[in-house]
Amino acid sequence: MKKIIEASGIGKRFGDTQALRDISFDVDKGEVFGFTGPDGAGKTTLFRIITTLLLPDEGTMTILGLDCATGYRKLRENTGYMPGRFSLYMDLSVEENLKFYASVFGTTVKENYELIKDIYSHIEPFRTRPAGKLSGGMKQKLALSCALIHKPRLLVLDEPTTGVDAVSRTEFWEMLKKLKAHDITIIVSTPYMDEAMKCDRVALIQNGKILMIDQPGKIRDGFSRKLFGVKAPEKYRLITALRSYPETITAFPFGDSVHVTFKGDDPGNSIYDYLISKGVKDVIITEMRAGIEDRFLELMEEKATVQVLKE
Repeated sequence: MKKIIEASGIGKRFGDTQALRDISFDVDKGEVFGFTGPDGAGKTTLFRIITTLLLPDEGTMTILGLDCATGYRKLRENTGYMPGRFSLYMDLSVEENLKFYASVFGTTVKENYELIKDIYSHIEPFRTRPAGKLSGGMKQKLALSCALIHKPRLLVLDEPTTGVDAVSRTEFWEMLKKLKAHDITIIVSTPYMDEAMKCDRVALIQNGKILMIDQPGKIRDGFSRKLFGVKAPEKYRLITALRSYPETITAFPFGDSVHVTFKGDDPGNSIYDYLISKGVKDVIITEMRAGIEDRFLELMEEKATVQVLKE
């Protein structure tokens, strides 16, 4: 089986809210497939459909060769799910949580220990500690261990690194790389664009609709204009001035700089005089390579333009 997931025209509505619109994608066996987008984009709703916790209102989805609606019993046996919010038993110890989840799936910790060894070894010294007293990074490792203890063929991770420190995020993605050797297909959502770059393919999702699916590098390289990073001591004043500059197309804050595109792909020397006239001093402008975030914002801009033209 080459395709682990095949989805076509998936739609989901909650009352008057259309959470998902015409979602179509496929996931190859052994792939790390990512979804990235802002809060409210529809990632969690889609993941609950993939894990058979919700039924779609429209469209079809086949997972592991089974229909997500009728084959849910078999699918749950072969799927590991780590929701965005820590959902293990706070008053049970690390070891007790792991044993409980193993028993739910009719297996034992010993039987599949080799699969979780690299992950569980980080928290095993604290196996008697209640889960509620673990740090964010340790909770993350315990939740992943519990999601893997029955050796699933599909692992679904909904924003697994939200709220943990940068070191724990890096360690977590190193662990995911190692899981590929066990023939486990991974679906992961993340709000972090640097994590999206670590996926084999990524889907950009906004307002319940997929904007693009491709390899992260190809998405980034699809940015259509020259991009400039602009810095100045007074950042708010800088953004306001750049957005009022007649030659500016877009200006978005990124860290300590502002990512800007200009008409004609060149800011020209006159921009320095303009910014000084607006009280912005010590300006530094450098051409830079676009990131996946920049391409995402460009796609959102294109979609908004098309919507306005339709109206």
